Amino acid sequence: MPAKGEIVRDLLRERVGRVMDHEDGCVQLRPLGGGVEWDADPADLEPVAVSAALREHVADLNWQSTNLS
Repeated sequence: MPAKGEIVRDLLRERVGRVMDHEDGCVQLRPLGGGVEWDADPADLEPVAVSAALREHVADLNWQSTNLS
């Protein structure tokens, strides 16, 4: 089970998030740029290096600026 604050990749949803909490056997994740949390099965998670997490965050911000403006 990843620790609170750890950055992980949800392989099922192809998303990266920060571990916010654990509840009922699930891990609660929040996108690195903030937003709505989602629940993930710990078996579907893998650790992410900080450089990869930063790359994912920048890509998400770029997508948001292009698609949500």
